[in-house]
Amino acid sequence: MIEFLKIMLEGKRDEKGATAVEYGLMVALIAVAIIVTVGLLGDQLDTLFQGVTTALQ
Repeated sequence: MIEFLKIMLEGKRDEKGATAVEYGLMVALIAVAIIVTVGLLGDQLDTLFQGVTTALQ
């Protein structure tokens, strides 16, 4: 019975580590998606903001 509990507790520790890794991968993928989006839309956004700046003056 004690061995079973030890195995169960070790499994819980492993899940926490795996969860942290999964969150890290998700954050990395979101960062890559943001970088790609800004890279693709950067010129269009620059033009948009320049138009707004001109209109405000």
